[in-house]
Amino acid sequence: QVQLVESGGGLVQAGGSLRLSCAASGLTFRGYPVGWFRQAPGKERTFVAAINWSGGRTYYADSVKGRFTISRDNAKNTVYLQMNSLKPEDTAVYYCARDIHVYSDYVGPSSSDYNYWGQGTQVTVSS
Repeated sequence: QVQLVESGGGLVQAGGSLRLSCAASGLTFRGYPVGWFRQAPGKERTFVAAINWSGGRTYYADSVKGRFTISRDNAKNTVYLQMNSLKPEDTAVYYCARDIHVYSDYVGPSSSDYNYWGQGTQVTVSS
């Protein structure tokens, strides 16, 4: 069974930190870019961050640049999102997704480039 499982979400005060994990089973992250997206209540899903297949290239939405860090551990088939200096506007369900392009150095914000998605993990930042 193909699954992407996000974990690490929760309730945190503004200024706090959380580390999200995305573990893959039934498919591999090795060789593929992986991205994080989020969807706030009543809003469309938006891009947060992405990492290329080797981990050598990353791309961030302007709203999280300098606060969030995406990383990957191919041996563990897991991608992480370290979120620091959290703000109430970061409140959302966070999703990870695997890109369709194997061994691609390009990482971008278009959700159409991603074909496997997790179920999401809730992040709530209180003011």
